[in-house]
Amino acid sequence: MRLGDKQRKFTRLIAELILWAYEQGYEISLGHAYRCFDCKVGRKYSLHKDKLALDINLFKDGMYMTSTRDHTPLGEKWESMDEDCSWGGRFNDGNHYSLEHNGRR
Repeated sequence: MRLGDKQRKFTRLIAELILWAYEQGYEISLGHAYRCFDCKVGRKYSLHKDKLALDINLFKDGMYMTSTRDHTPLGEKWESMDEDCSWGGRFNDGNHYSLEHNGRR
């Protein structure tokens, strides 16, 4: 699948995840959704640079939830949505949601 096709797939899946989160009583604001190739932040080959990763800021009952454990319901839902969905909670980055591309998760 071409990168542009994956970007559109990722956008649709993230929208579905956000709607599901709200149905579960969460609220969300968006964190890093895109990083330029010259950015010094993050990994050199970050999926954020390919527009295939998003950091989600999660809230419940007005409280900002920062731990990986807090993101577990969303992370598990994300992983169940498509075989290419990868949740950062599996590698110590609980608010990170991405779509596999060229072997990168």
